Amino acid sequence: MVDIVHPFYEGHRDAMEAVMRHRLDLAEPLLRDRAHASGIAQIRRQVMDEFEVVLTQMPYVGGAASRMTDFFMRLIGFIAISRVLRRHGVSPSLIGDIERETYRAQLLIEPAADRLAEGRQFMSPENRRRLREQAAHSASEAHQREFPDDFVYEFVEPGPGDRFEFGINYTSCGFCKFAARHGDQAILPNICGLDVDAYAVRGIHLERTQTLAGGARHCDFRFSSLQADDNDVDSVCPTAPLHC
Repeated sequence: MVDIVHPFYEGHRDAMEAVMRHRLDLAEPLLRDRAHASGIAQIRRQVMDEFEVVLTQMPYVGGAASRMTDFFMRLIGFIAISRVLRRHGVSPSLIGDIERETYRAQLLIEPAADRLAEGRQFMSPENRRRLREQAAHSASEAHQREFPDDFVYEFVEPGPGDRFEFGINYTSCGFCKFAARHGDQAILPNICGLDVDAYAVRGIHLERTQTLAGGARHCDFRFSSLQADDNDVDSVCPTAPLHC
């Protein structure tokens, strides 16, 4: 039986492949300087071939109607990069460093004004209401029955003394399920480590203290707005506790 790409992802293939090629352009000097990799052209071909495999493995979780579809589409390509670099003997920790710097460079191409506007929208009361609704839907029996590979999460309100503005507890992680199914547990942390940068460049501080990948019962995402006088959001991306 020939593996096929879900029609939803097939419709976005060209854009996703273009992102991957650009990502490899950004990663190339890091591969030479950090991993001392030779045969970069061969690695690029192998990554794009592996990306084709990953596309056939990527679970459908509802398409445009699902908040988490975008997470899969933006990040699943790093699985292909990790798999290929592991075959070339690069350590998972170094792969994680290379991927994180590459992703951050890619994120920073977007104008700062646009990124910060996206961050304000994410932190807005309107989006918080939407997240509450989406969280309740993700935990419904009907949704989990239809999309068993999706994330399940709950919205968290701050309590007395809490310093975050709101939080999300992920009680089931789509990337953890993917990694378990396809033998990617060793490189799973490389996906987990990307989130802090994605939020920081949008002016959002993400704090996590426990992870599903680390054996916890949920991943605790806690969000707060970065203040302009605290830092330059283009230079702040602190080391992240892993999650999944």
